[in-house]
Amino acid sequence: MDDLDKYIEHRKRRSKAFSGSFDVGYHEFKIGAILKLAREKSGMTQDEVARKLKTKKTAISRIENHAEDMKLSTIERFAHAVGREVNLQVV
Repeated sequence: MDDLDKYIEHRKRRSKAFSGSFDVGYHEFKIGAILKLAREKSGMTQDEVARKLKTKKTAISRIENHAEDMKLSTIERFAHAVGREVNLQVV
């Protein structure tokens, strides 16, 4: 089980609301969770990422927690700020 799967299971156990609506919002959540995990693995805070992206901490929080309809360019900029690359696949 990877870090994302562990995080999802943890959230499902802690919140019935999260568990009940998980499938509906899964794709948006997954993007935000992946970005958050990448930031945490880089050892950076939301403030540090915000400074690199010339934005506010609240914008980083929104990206990590409410990632619906986010532009690919935003995802790429965030990934680069935390030292990662985006790999997009169509399957």
